Amino acid sequence: MKPNPDANVASSASPAVAPALFGFAAFLSASLVFMVEPMVAKLILPLLGGSAAVWAVSLAFFQLALLIGYGYAHALQRIASVRVQTLLHGAVLLAGLAVLPLHVTGLLGDPSSSQPALWLLGVLTVSIGLPFAALSATAPLIQAWYASARAAWGGGNPYGLYVASNLGSLLALLAYPVAIEPFVRVSRQTLGWSAGYAGFILVMVIVAAAVWRAGAGRIEILPVKPPANRLAALARWWRRLLWVALAAAPASLMLGVTTYIATDIASAPFLWVAPLALYLLTFVIAFQTHPVIPQSLALVLQTAALLAALVSWGMPIPYFWLQIGLQLVSFFLTALVCHQALAIRRPPPERLTEFYLLMSLGGVIGGAFNAFLAPVIFNSVIEYPLVMLAAGLARPWGKGWLSLPQTAIWILGVLGAAGAIAANHWLGAGLVMKLMFVLPLVAAFLLRDRAVAFVSMALAMVLATQVVAPNLNVIESDRSFFGVVRLTFRDVKGLGRAKLMAHGTTLHGAQAQNPDIACRPLVYYAPTTPIGQVFRWVQSQHQTVSIGAVGMGAGTVATYTRPGDALRFFEIDPLVVRLSTDPKNFSYIKGCAKGQVDWVLGDARLTLARQPAGGFDILLVDAFSSDSVPAHLLTVEAMKGYLQKIKPDGVVIMHLSNRNLELTQPVGAVAKAAGATALRQFYRPPPGSMDLNDSAEDVVLIARDPAALKAFTIDPRWKPADPKGVEPWTDDYTDLLGALIRGVDHNARETKISADEAAEAAKAKPAS
Repeated sequence: MKPNPDANVASSASPAVAPALFGFAAFLSASLVFMVEPMVAKLILPLLGGSAAVWAVSLAFFQLALLIGYGYAHALQRIASVRVQTLLHGAVLLAGLAVLPLHVTGLLGDPSSSQPALWLLGVLTVSIGLPFAALSATAPLIQAWYASARAAWGGGNPYGLYVASNLGSLLALLAYPVAIEPFVRVSRQTLGWSAGYAGFILVMVIVAAAVWRAGAGRIEILPVKPPANRLAALARWWRRLLWVALAAAPASLMLGVTTYIATDIASAPFLWVAPLALYLLTFVIAFQTHPVIPQSLALVLQTAALLAALVSWGMPIPYFWLQIGLQLVSFFLTALVCHQALAIRRPPPERLTEFYLLMSLGGVIGGAFNAFLAPVIFNSVIEYPLVMLAAGLARPWGKGWLSLPQTAIWILGVLGAAGAIAANHWLGAGLVMKLMFVLPLVAAFLLRDRAVAFVSMALAMVLATQVVAPNLNVIESDRSFFGVVRLTFRDVKGLGRAKLMAHGTTLHGAQAQNPDIACRPLVYYAPTTPIGQVFRWVQSQHQTVSIGAVGMGAGTVATYTRPGDALRFFEIDPLVVRLSTDPKNFSYIKGCAKGQVDWVLGDARLTLARQPAGGFDILLVDAFSSDSVPAHLLTVEAMKGYLQKIKPDGVVIMHLSNRNLELTQPVGAVAKAAGATALRQFYRPPPGSMDLNDSAEDVVLIARDPAALKAFTIDPRWKPADPKGVEPWTDDYTDLLGALIRGVDHNARETKISADEAAEAAKAKPAS
């Protein structure tokens, strides 16, 4: 497209004001787009159990909506009249007001346990689809309008507006977890965003007026010049495929690293935005005229980071935060290499809407692969390292075959990987094996400018690390929307062989395979743990009890049921139910339970609400997926719901053990705000305890009636759950960042705390 030479160029806008106006519009539209993403996902998160997959599916939806927006913008550019374009786009923006103020639609009913991803897509489409797509279309449209009218303002590269757009996206993402989420209630966030959308429409009216006055009333649609021959046609399509592929890999990696982080900490906006912000930053750097990180430097840095990250997947780093940092750095540099390769291949301005459309298509393919395809075709989260390897092909390929020295280097690298496997088999994981790994590492680094050789060497290294990695004795690995569940076995002194269930990286139950002790509750539910203490005490006071358990795990709680007792599990993941109720896996539910046991599928907040009031003597809330926190189960509103479901002398047990977050203080504050009494216990097994016999755990015990906790108040192991000034969490406010910060301090002090409390406990008779 180019300006019509017969157009009247008589703009009243100054050369300085017009580009600033367009830049502000691009900045504002991008800010609104990327601020609403974590906002909407946070609104929906409680409806799907706080699963890390909510963000993955949400991002895939937003990428699809972005593609629709870019497709619409590309189609709109086929209209010769810019005035008609602006009028049509204005009408679409106004139509988006119909679904505002922003809210989660109830038209599709409660979430589906069998197809949660499809339900989520439908809810997002109805709730935010139209305004999001309209905003997404704005960036390429105003760049095209600016290109058509820029002669009136003294030129200017429209790709500069793309940088402004990415900066708006980046700042909005960083502002949300730092300045908005911690201080502004969700209800006010949605109203504020809706007002921002309405204000943006007014800005677009001014932009349209500026375009009209610049004389871009009509543009000439230039016909696409057909390729000169078949080879030229193939080259054109190859270039388009490269645009798609170079955009798809970083999008997939972004979701992969986000899932990796969210699975072990929490599914929350302040963790979601870090990878997305880094992703956008790579766009900003790649499309700079003078990049802050030149391509030559990015390629060298990415080589080292990529190799280190790939090795760490087979030989995990013991320090969790170091592992996260390594993965984020590797992701950032790999995405930067891909986007710099994309920027080098960008077309002239008249083809920019096609360029954006195909880039967006790549983003959709990458996001859809992670959100929808990978959970179906893989039984573990393997897509992240696979795509990381594939992204190595974005590096320089070189020319011709490998030289003789390069071939020798490649062969030595392969021999080194094979030698590491052999050394591990014959000599064990010692110095020789580690030295052998140096060869493929060095070979891959030396071959970094030959993409195929580099990737093949990295693949050999990854395969070798997988072979020599500690044997986890995996019996079965399955994957669902809610995560990866693995069944493994371990030989334990005193127990013999035990079967374990792990969700993500966290143990969720274990059972001895010796029939004589198979019904002994282990790990978190052992009689010596806080959960076991409460069960034994309550049962000692009642001939029969009714138990509710949020989260099934391996079903260990069922071992506590006696004849006449009743236990009902509330579980969101059908995969967990299938594995736990199969006697070939665990016999707790169908072999050890002496009372009635049943289960209800769905999010506990929704399914518990349908239970009769005052029905449970014990309500156990233990619903973590890996170490990820379903924060919506820890709010004042949730607690009031729990208290309604227990008997007057009933208790609520909150199992809050977490490697990274300190949750007892906010739950203590929640209990107080709900009008309840709360005690907490940080239990640590005594020295010399048998493996799996019991486990360290942090528990808060809550009751409506303080008298229900009388026996525990005189037990020195139980302390008042002091909130220490922490604000109670609500459906409108959670502070996971604060819990993460407190968790660092808590983990540093827990050894001393548990030692002191163990000493006190030894002096007194426990409540059991």
